[in-house]
Amino acid sequence: MDADEARELDMTLRQLQIPGDVAPEDPEDPQGAWRVYDEADPDARWDTTADVLMAIAAARQRQRRGPTRELVIPRVGS
Repeated sequence: MDADEARELDMTLRQLQIPGDVAPEDPEDPQGAWRVYDEADPDARWDTTADVLMAIAAARQRQRRGPTRELVIPRVGS
């Protein structure tokens, strides 16, 4: 993804409260490809892009389904 797509993804992560640090693959080249990492430190980070995209898809599917609770109305009388 490019920098513009990364900004949109970062906003989505914040809205859905999904952890992740969106950053360029190469910290020296912000015009290059971007990924999602578990932390900001380039020397210690782990690429979590695939996991984050799956979490976003799952969250969006839950939103489309709506509430999962059912309303139970007790029977009055016999």
